[in-house]
Formats: sequence, structure tokens, C-alpha cells
Amino acid sequence: MSKKKNRAGNRAKTPGSGAWKITYKKFKPAQEGLREALCTLGNGYFGTRGAATESSASRIHYPGTYIAGLYNKLSTFIAGKTVYNEDLVNCPNWLFLTFRIGNGEWITPSTSKILSYHQELDIKRGIFIRKISLQDRQGRRTTIETRRIVHMARPHCAAISYEITPENYEGWIVIRSALDGTVQNTGVARYRQLNSKHLKPDALGHFGKNGIYLAVKTSQSRVRIAQASSLRIFIDKKEKKAVSRILTKEKKGICQDFRIFTGKKNRVVVEKNISIYTSKDKGVKNPLSAAINSVKKSGRFSELLKTHIRSWSALWKKADIQIDGDTFTQQVIRLHAFHLFQTASQHNVSIDAGLPARGLHGEAYRGHIFWDELYAMPFFDFHVPEISKALLLYRYRRLQNARKYARENRYKGAMFPWQSGSTGEEETQVIHLNPLSGQWGADHSRIQRHVSFAIAYNTWKYWERTRDRDFFNKYGAELILSIAQFGASLAKYNPADGKYHTKGVMGPDEFHEKLPKAPKPGFKDNAYTNVLIAWTLGRGLETADILSKKRKERLFRKLGITQKELNRWDDISRHMNLIINNDGIISQFDGYFSLKEINWDAYKKKYDNIQRMDRILKAEGKSPNDYKVSKQADVLMLFYLFTLPEIKELFTRLGYRINRAILKKNYDYYVRRTSHGSTLSKVVHCYVANMIGRSKEAWGWFQEVLKSDINDIQGGTTPEGIHAGVMGGSIDIVLRGYAGVHIAGDRVKLTPSLPRAWNRMSFDICHRGGNISFQITKHSAAILLHGDRRRKVSIEINGKEKICTGGKIYRMVLNNK
Repeated sequence: MSKKKNRAGNRAKTPGSGAWKITYKKFKPAQEGLREALCTLGNGYFGTRGAATESSASRIHYPGTYIAGLYNKLSTFIAGKTVYNEDLVNCPNWLFLTFRIGNGEWITPSTSKILSYHQELDIKRGIFIRKISLQDRQGRRTTIETRRIVHMARPHCAAISYEITPENYEGWIVIRSALDGTVQNTGVARYRQLNSKHLKPDALGHFGKNGIYLAVKTSQSRVRIAQASSLRIFIDKKEKKAVSRILTKEKKGICQDFRIFTGKKNRVVVEKNISIYTSKDKGVKNPLSAAINSVKKSGRFSELLKTHIRSWSALWKKADIQIDGDTFTQQVIRLHAFHLFQTASQHNVSIDAGLPARGLHGEAYRGHIFWDELYAMPFFDFHVPEISKALLLYRYRRLQNARKYARENRYKGAMFPWQSGSTGEEETQVIHLNPLSGQWGADHSRIQRHVSFAIAYNTWKYWERTRDRDFFNKYGAELILSIAQFGASLAKYNPADGKYHTKGVMGPDEFHEKLPKAPKPGFKDNAYTNVLIAWTLGRGLETADILSKKRKERLFRKLGITQKELNRWDDISRHMNLIINNDGIISQFDGYFSLKEINWDAYKKKYDNIQRMDRILKAEGKSPNDYKVSKQADVLMLFYLFTLPEIKELFTRLGYRINRAILKKNYDYYVRRTSHGSTLSKVVHCYVANMIGRSKEAWGWFQEVLKSDINDIQGGTTPEGIHAGVMGGSIDIVLRGYAGVHIAGDRVKLTPSLPRAWNRMSFDICHRGGNISFQITKHSAAILLHGDRRRKVSIEINGKEKICTGGKIYRMVLNNK
């Protein structure tokens, strides 16, 4: 095979254009919210929903622009108390661009007669395209073609090309462009009783002959947000000077109108370039001046498009996974990678932002950062590890607040919040609304302490996959050791049974908040939390061995770690308590086996969709705390995070026996008692089903995972923002599940189990500073280690080990049964 063809053999041919595009052929108002989320464009610095340029917030449309890490906190008096909520701010709407014919009505597709409609998200090039033909009440027909980008190479830049073609008339048209700062955070219905006005007026005006600007400030965080836009109009490729008029709105919005004459079939091309800066940006003294200067230099849309496409092309070379034989999976996996890169990109290296659970795509969860990055980090680790590093640094910068949070709760070390925003303080709501009952109730989800151990896990996996010693010495080791201190302080020794126990915590299953009739929320010995504590302490001990003597002494002195404490860590990692019955079923927590069973068939018959069984039960006057009903995988999460050999090692160290048969029993037990109220649950069940050889069952779960967002299977959640964890999880299933990629010490291990529909898959991974290309079929594997002959990596496929040398292609026969 020639090197020209390489990337580990002849890479799978790209399927039809559908594998790179999401296309809609009809305008459906009820689906517009979903499409706006799925057609969001972003670059890691900011994201803008795929709303029609002509629209404002309404029951159909919801334009939204969100800047990574930009939050504001407001108070609301509700349910008899004052609550505080920090939101990812909906920034001024820069999209607005429309026109009218003569003195007619402003064009809005949702209120016009639509003759033809085509909307397309070009995933490969990062372009949102819409072509629509309209007819007004006078019978005048107009074709509008829009192309939009949020520039992947220039983080502050976006642009629109808006083409107007009068099909059967000529005359004067008026084009209106606006920057609208009157927007609020009203994109999630259940939050609308809460204060949502985050922006205060700061400055507005115009510059040159075709430019306008707007600056606003957030009311509490005092961040200045500046936008500038310029408009150019072309007819038959010639730029036209048009009469301009400036209008303002409530001191928080500015419009400019351009009046021009056009003939029948003359194509009017409007180019709108915008630039966004804030007072949070590094090295920017005046965000308004920066925005104006940037937009003045931005050039034509075609020029911006070239550099934008080039940047996306570079990302796809690193991260594209090619699947031959399954166009639907290929399309959705690319869509998921696309949205992950839009939420966190190479630009995160220079900004201070985490990975919001719902991306930069909407306002659900108020734009907070949870544990969902656990599912997305492998994607970044394996393809663009500098993004992983930036996300981990977001956590490191909040280490002091995590230590403060631990102290306030009488723990040691660093306890990270369940929901994090700007400061790293706990942002979880005190109360939440049950949409079924209309009642506000207490929110105890903040006691999910496992989020801290997820951060330790992400940190260790980044180290394992990259061997980034500089990061580990400066930041990673301190993160792991600080979280280990916290985990050890959660564990309390009981001399009666010689075991360590935890209490007052919740696992990932959020339906259970406390035991029936218990006065306080939380559980004793949540299995998932206990095992993660034991694992984290083991990694803490290993970290101590990795560090140089000088670095170790300095860090131990800073954290107050003694040999006595290390000895206790070792003891906890060997004697943490788990509750396992005679059948080998691991109890989710102490008392779980005593809960009542639920009649699943009756509830399915009555309600059809029972994913949110907690809300259903509460609306019936019951409590999910009384039943064996889980929102999502809890115990099974352990088998998602760790390979079977790793699980065996962990459990053996703790003094328990586990094998594949026991794993199957636990899967069968808990899958029957889980409603999958979180989309993450199906990711875990898919991975574990594949792990235990239930390929048909795993494939069913995988289809559900793929459909989660593109089909909005939860019925209304995706319009509020994509599920970043599920998108990361789907790719994780492909790489860690079906390709079986796993880093074991200095070896790269693969245990492929390609689905029946796949003929071949090809992908690259970044391993310790260099790339490796793989091409896998059901019967063979081809490997190309990039680099020169000095580079050597041990690669093991189905137990067969090969020492691969840089620049050479290796082929291996797979003896799959």
C-alpha cells in the first residue's frame, strides 16, 4: 500500500453526502426549536442557535447566542423564599436580518406563504444553509438563500451571506439589520417564573457608512459584551451604496435600514459580518474598540469562508471516524463530533470555560458544568488532547473554592460542586419545578459527591493517554491528591465490621434522594461512590510514586499530606464497604434491597413515556424513594468506566469476588428497574451490554443513543440544548466499545467487535504526542504509526502484541469467532 493512500490502509470511502449533512425539506413550526439546537454554529468561544435570521423570540423561534464561561446571577422570590440562580447568559442577538418589499410587511418565513423550503447543516464545512421561496399577499414571489458561519479559526467572528432574488417583480426593497440586546433567558419554559433579565444597556451607535455597534453589561457579574456589525450590498457582483437609517430600541437594540432598487431576477447579495468581544477576554482592554476594529478588517464572506473551511478540515483530519456500511451511524457520529468541537475547541486553551452539559446550544441546566464531561473527555483525549487539558484547567482554577466547599461541609481536600458555573461554587438549585404537578420541591442533587471523583478519573485518564508530564506535575497531581484527601475524609471506619463506610451521599441515580421516612437526604454506602473513592485513593498513592522526590515533598507540604495519611488511603482502598447479596447483586446503597418493586407494565400502559418516573410518582402523591426505580445507571456505571480486568483488580483489592457472570447478573437486575430518565443511561447500558456479549441488545441501545438528540426522544429536551454527554458517549461507544480501544500502561489495546452492519471503520487516535491510524474490518486490522523509525509503540489486538515502528504499516488477521 502506498503512503499516499495511507491512514492505515485504504480508508473507507465516504458515504453519500447525507453522511456529512443534516437536511430538512419542509418548514415545520413544531420542530423549529429542535432544528435550532441541532443547527447551532459555534467555535468554542461562542455558539449561536440555528434560528432564522428574520426571527425574534416567539412560540416558534428562539435565537440564542452564548459565550463560553459568561454567567450572571439573579435572585427570585418564589415558593416563600429567595433563590439565586446563575445562568449562561443569552447575549445580544446578532443574527437579525430581514427585508420588506416597498412599504409592505417585514419578511418572516413562519408567517409567510412558503412555496419551497430547504435547510441544511453542512457538518464537514461548518455552514448553515437555508433556501426558501416565499409569496406575499400581492402574489410577489421571492427566493432567499442564506449561508451562515461562526468562524472556527477566528473565535470572535461570524458572518452571514443573505441573497434576495425577486422572481416576478421589481421595485424598492428595504433591508434591515439589527443587534438586539433586549433578549432575555426565556428558552426553558420551567425557568420562566424566575428572573431572566441579565443585560443592562451600555453603549450603542454607528461607525463608517455601514457599521453599527452595541455594548451591554451583565447586571451582577459586570461583564461588558460588545458586538459590532457591518453590512455590504451587492447586485450583479457590484457593490451598491444604499440610503441608510439608524434606529434604536430601549437603549439595548440598534437597527440599520438600507433602501435599494432591484430588477426582476436581479440577485441582491447582503453580507453581514459581526464581531463579539467581552471584558473577560485576555489581553483586551476595550472590547467595543476590539469588536469595531475586527469587523472593519473582516473582508468578504467568501474570504472568511475559505479560512473557516480550512480550520474545520484540520479538525476532521484529526477526529473523523469513518464507518463503511452504516450511513445513519456515520452521519450522527459526525454530527456529535461537530457539536463537541463547537462547545469546546482549540480556543478553550486561551479562555476559562468548562464543558456545559447542554453545550453552547441552549439554556437547559442554566449552562452549568456537571459530570457530563466524563463521557466526552475520551473524544478530546484521543483526538485533540489540548482541549482536554483546557477543560481540566477550568477545574484546577477552581480548586481553592473546592477546598472551601469541603471545609464548609467538614471534609478535607477538595470537594467540587455538582453544578459549576463561573466561580466553581455550588450552583445547584435549592428548589426545582415538577412540570407534571406544577409544584416546587427541594433539590437534593448537590450531594452527588461522585462529581469530584469523575474529575480525578478524567485527570488520570488524560495522564494515561498523553503522558503530559508538565501538566501532571503542575496541575494534575494536585487535583488527584486533593480529591483523594476529600474521598478519604468521606470514609468512616467501623471497628465492628472492619470496613469503611460513607453516608449522606447520592449516586448518579437521582430518583433516590433518601430512604423512606429518613429525616435527611443521602444514603449510606452508595456502591458507585464507594468504589470510586477506593479507586481514587489508589491513584493518589500511584501519583505519589510518579512524582519526583522534590515535587512530591513540595506538594505534600502544600496539601499537608503525611505518611500516616497515605497509610490510611491504602487501608481504605482495601476495606471500603460494598453490599453484595448471595446472588452477587451489588446493592446500589444500603437499604436498596428493602424497597418496594414497581409494576412497570401498568405504568407503561397508563403513561406510555415513563422515563421521568420520579415526576409521575410525585404527581400521584407517591415518592420514588419508596421504590426500586432508577433514573439512570448507577451500579452499572462502574462497568462503563473500567474494563473487566480493572474491575476484578479493584474488587479483589477490596476483598470481593467478581467475574463476567456476576456482571451479567447485575446488568439483568438493574436494567429491569431503570426508566432511563437521563439520556446518559442508554450510553452506559449499551456499553455494558456489548461488554458482556449481548451484541443485539447493545445495538438496540446504541440506536437509542444515536437518536437521542437528532430525534429528540425525550420529547422536548433537545430544543433547550444538545446533550454533550450523550454525544461524547456515542463516540466513546464506537471507540472504546466497538473498536475496543484501551490504554493499558505503555500498550494500546484493541478488542474489536464491529456491529453486523459495519464493513469497516477507520480512525486516528493521538497517543502520547503522536498519531496512530487504524483501519478495522471484521477479519483484519491495519495500523500505521505516524512518525519516524525512532518512534515505537506496543499495540495489542485481541491478545496479539506487536511492537510497531513509525512510518510502517502493519496488518493483523483477527481470529473473531
